[in-house]
Amino acid sequence: MMIDIKLQNAVVNALKELYGIETTVDSIVLQKTKKEFSGDFTIVVFPYVKQARKSPEMVAGELGAHVKAAVEEVVDFNVIKGFLNFSISDKYWIDFANSIATDSCYGIKSAKPGDAPVVVEYSSPNTNKPLHLGHIRNNLLGWSVSQLLAANGRNVKKVNLVNDRGIHICKSMLAWLRYGNGETPESSDMKGDHLVGKYYVEFDKHYKEEIKALMDSGVEEEQAKKEAPLMLEAQQMLKRWEEGDKEVRDLWQKMNGWVYAGFDETYKKMGVSFDKIYYESNTYLLGKELVQKGLDLGVLFRKEDGSVWCDLTDAGLDQKLLLRKDGTSVYMTQDLGTALLRQKDFGADQLIYVVGNEQDYHFQVLKIILGRLGFDWAEKVYHLSYGMVELPNGKMKSREGTVVDADDLIEAMEQTAEDMCRDRGKNDDMSPEQLKELYHMLALGALKYFILKVDPSKTMLFNPEESIDFNGNTGPFIQYTHARIRSIIRKAEAEKNISLDTPCADTVLNDKERDVVKLLHDMPAVVAQAADAFSPAMIANYTYDLAKAFNSFYQDTPILRENDTNRMLFLVRLCSAVSIGIKNMMSILGIDVPERM
Repeated sequence: MMIDIKLQNAVVNALKELYGIETTVDSIVLQKTKKEFSGDFTIVVFPYVKQARKSPEMVAGELGAHVKAAVEEVVDFNVIKGFLNFSISDKYWIDFANSIATDSCYGIKSAKPGDAPVVVEYSSPNTNKPLHLGHIRNNLLGWSVSQLLAANGRNVKKVNLVNDRGIHICKSMLAWLRYGNGETPESSDMKGDHLVGKYYVEFDKHYKEEIKALMDSGVEEEQAKKEAPLMLEAQQMLKRWEEGDKEVRDLWQKMNGWVYAGFDETYKKMGVSFDKIYYESNTYLLGKELVQKGLDLGVLFRKEDGSVWCDLTDAGLDQKLLLRKDGTSVYMTQDLGTALLRQKDFGADQLIYVVGNEQDYHFQVLKIILGRLGFDWAEKVYHLSYGMVELPNGKMKSREGTVVDADDLIEAMEQTAEDMCRDRGKNDDMSPEQLKELYHMLALGALKYFILKVDPSKTMLFNPEESIDFNGNTGPFIQYTHARIRSIIRKAEAEKNISLDTPCADTVLNDKERDVVKLLHDMPAVVAQAADAFSPAMIANYTYDLAKAFNSFYQDTPILRENDTNRMLFLVRLCSAVSIGIKNMMSILGIDVPERM
């Protein structure tokens, strides 16, 4: 049993025996003892003073004595007013380090067979443009949250909803018909998603020209936007699509096929995947059926122009459009259908949507409407809202072509990783294939870590140069630390005949070694807390602290020059435990760590 659990149980028993106070283990909050005080764990006794009818100092002293007598691992305690600090024996920390030195699954729980799954939706791209930096944050966050929940023993299903229909898709299609001259990915030597995105930008350029011409003729701007011939034609194309027009559907399938091939290539580069992919074109009709159900139930209403709405004013919101006056659907329509289909597919314990915070209102409405339609699982809907990614020069705009393309960004970061490794001059013994793999690993490690170390709720500023630094709170710093540890272990095994399978005997810990062991001891709790908060940032920053603590210990400890064989064995096994910890925590972030570099 972990020492923190033992302490909590002992405190519960002590409170009952000393003062007749009934409480639970979960209510006993253990804190790390502050650096300026002696001890490993601290309990605040103020909540029990009134019932005990004694001073905080007396309650802490009596609790400390009782717990010390009951828990052999407690070697000492001290009282600072109402704070009770426990010191844990070196033997416990050494035994603990021995127990995880070769446990490749340390910190990771397995799902129980038959558990209802948590369904995590992320990516959700539109098929009118390639994936960009904003999509990267979405994909990395969705993948990492999925890994985090799985590491906490949850059964996770990763899903993607492709927004493959709608007015924005028609814009790209219409522009390609008008200005494409039959261009294909093969004829242009361009990825399919890039090619389609090119025509989305092309539509916007010509659309703006038409708006300007109308305004020059005296039409008000808002009216000009509605009357521009290109927009009217795109809207007509959407109507033809929903009516099943073969010509429009054939073009739609062809251009979407180009995009899917491009997406798959980018997903592979990013190292993300899905258990199931949904398509809006397959779910919007189910959404329309739900809209009709809502009309039948009186939950929704139809306006004179034929459009369908939900009145949410009684919930402090406004009226929400569900069907346009021409009968075409909106995002909410298909999201209703997709939610129902997904719940039927998985019987989910929770439906998590990883979507930017500009859609907070949308998911608030989705949850309310599902509830009003009579679905008791509506409460399982959770919007994991995250902040946008901004660049030093401002926000990105897809329609204006001012986005940072995901493929271009990854390629540029791979080049930066290569340049930095060459400057360090430590990879001369690696083959070209090994070097290429290393550069990709470092580039993705830098990108993923930089994005995921920021709390999801916060808007972040992405700086590629800062992200790939080998020093500081970066992915490459942690990756390099792992490679350094693996090098130490290889040398210990080859040159010192050290076997990781051999437990070490008792030794004496110095402060830096104890700091490393205590951080490793925290790992399961960190995974649990991060999962509860849906926060990969907690994993990222914990892993940085672990790598930093290891490097501090390593700088002061000549591991392979240690004369005491047993002590060297302990130090090498501690290195192994840290490498496992780093590898497992980075895997939650979707980051691979190199064996050497």
